[in-house]
Amino acid sequence: MDRLTSMAVFVKAVDLGSFSAAATALDLSGPMVGKHIRFLEERLGGRLLNRTTRRQHLTDFGRAYYERCRVVLAEADAADALAADQLGEPHGRLRVTMPVHFGRRCVAPVLLELARRHPRLELELSLSDRIADLAEGSFDLAIRTGHLADQSSVIARRVARQRMIVCASPAYLDAHGAPRSLDDVGAHQAIVYRRSGPVSAWLFPRENQPPREVRPLHRLRLDDLDAIADAASVGMGLAWLPSWLVRDRLQDGTLVELLADEPGYPYEVYALWLQTPHMPMKLRLAIDELTAALPKLTF
Repeated sequence: MDRLTSMAVFVKAVDLGSFSAAATALDLSGPMVGKHIRFLEERLGGRLLNRTTRRQHLTDFGRAYYERCRVVLAEADAADALAADQLGEPHGRLRVTMPVHFGRRCVAPVLLELARRHPRLELELSLSDRIADLAEGSFDLAIRTGHLADQSSVIARRVARQRMIVCASPAYLDAHGAPRSLDDVGAHQAIVYRRSGPVSAWLFPRENQPPREVRPLHRLRLDDLDAIADAASVGMGLAWLPSWLVRDRLQDGTLVELLADEPGYPYEVYALWLQTPHMPMKLRLAIDELTAALPKLTF
């Protein structure tokens, strides 16, 4: 006889209090329930249940074995669920938090295409620059850019890099000329990003050295990347922006990339999720899709 099946019959008989109730619940005959119990007792070499015509009760050995059987059966069910999840269709709700602009332009289109291909997958997307704590349980996946703080319970996987470029409008360049080196940038007005604290420097990679920091003159400080691109497009100054954000403006000539000989600074993009013994298929698939698609959109 199958040992797991006999364990399941034994547990059901204990839970329901009688062989007859277990037989009804499992669609078995009463004698077959007894046969499963005897199979286990003979295999183990000890009595699991003491029965009279009126009642049954567990032996001390039977009580300990019953508790272990419940664990074993739960683990078997979990293994079956894992196989069904990994081999089946992604389904259920996937909750993802992401930065506003990067999420709207890059992340959301990839996940929406994933949902289009898998009708049983539900998406709950939050576009916010607020850093959500995954441990609070509100999200399954977070997309973040730049430096990450250490979190022992969180797994991080790099899924892309954002290339930062300096750009300006043709009108600005006609009026003020184009910087030909980083040393020239100081003579130009810039539109800079500032949300809180001091204005961050513009960074330019140096091989085997820390990146060079440039702090241009500025009288416009904005906390929205699209607004910075808009201001640069109407000739208000130089801007340092992700290439994906201004790609269309570069293609139609609204903005011009400057200092092309300088390598663009790569801001890392990460997918983060909580450590778990079993990663749901929907989460694994979303991370794999983002890893494959985002580098084509961001660099």
